[in-house]
Amino acid sequence: MERDMRVVEVTAFGGPEVLALTEAPEPVPGPGEVVVAVAAADVLWVETMIRRGQGGTYFPVRPPYRPGVGVAGTVGAVGAGVDPGWAGRRVVTRTDERGGYLERAVVPVDGLVPVPDAVPLTDAAALLHDGVTAFGLLDLVPVRSGDRVLVTAAAGGLGAVLVQQVRATGGFVVAAARGPAKLAALRRLGADLVVDYHEPGWTDRVRAAAGDMNVVFDGAGGDYGRAAFDLVRAGGRFSAHGTPAGAFAIPDPEVAQARRITVTGIADVQFTPEQARRHLRAALDAAAAGRITPLIGQTFPLHRAADAHRAVEGRTVIGKALLTV
Repeated sequence: MERDMRVVEVTAFGGPEVLALTEAPEPVPGPGEVVVAVAAADVLWVETMIRRGQGGTYFPVRPPYRPGVGVAGTVGAVGAGVDPGWAGRRVVTRTDERGGYLERAVVPVDGLVPVPDAVPLTDAAALLHDGVTAFGLLDLVPVRSGDRVLVTAAAGGLGAVLVQQVRATGGFVVAAARGPAKLAALRRLGADLVVDYHEPGWTDRVRAAAGDMNVVFDGAGGDYGRAAFDLVRAGGRFSAHGTPAGAFAIPDPEVAQARRITVTGIADVQFTPEQARRHLRAALDAAAAGRITPLIGQTFPLHRAADAHRAVEGRTVIGKALLTV
């Protein structure tokens, strides 16, 4: 008898209410594919933008479509030509256009990354994108021991990983976020200095307490990112990779050149599949070694995907929001 599985679909562009739980036929792996029984899927800020119809030319999807681009879980079935040893293994993988808000995902075997025994599957899901971006950024903008590093949007999933990994490499971390709950979480993660960038004069307080920065990782964008750029010392490095507070905070090229500041942007963190898997393996190894722990603020069961989107859009989540199955 044919079985069905639960799947979340976006039925039309709009608010979180357009996320609908439906059923689809049980997936069957083709040659070179496996079926992953999903334990957790991460929920990305960009997915809320796409759902609202704001994907633009970068994400030209049209409803109905399946949201979510990655999962962590256990391999339940393998297709022709796949090593049967994959069956039963804990893995994390991208699902891309096939969607990730579902109970079982069919994916190519060459995209699987094994999850170390010491790392929970929820942590692996939380690192699937933020771990890749964080370790990719640290490849592009290396931090040396003793560097003073500002991380904006530091209480987000990506920011939290950056805070911990920069500390692990010996950097002095200034973590900027909004609200006492997020600042408290950043203190627990080991930030050397925390600051609320919603308060006037926040950059003056950073400069008075820590001086100018060698590196700024701007995950906020907008006015926060533009203000953060002014804290970079001559010869420093600035990464503009976030937009939650507005557009990417790309500085004036002439100003950056005059101050000898190296600037990287979102285009620099578009990795090849092999690069992404390499950065993900590095993040998982760091988690297994106890150097980083992803900051998971809330988890939602699959049928509450709309609530997960509301939490992400309302910025009530500290760290990552995950769907669990």
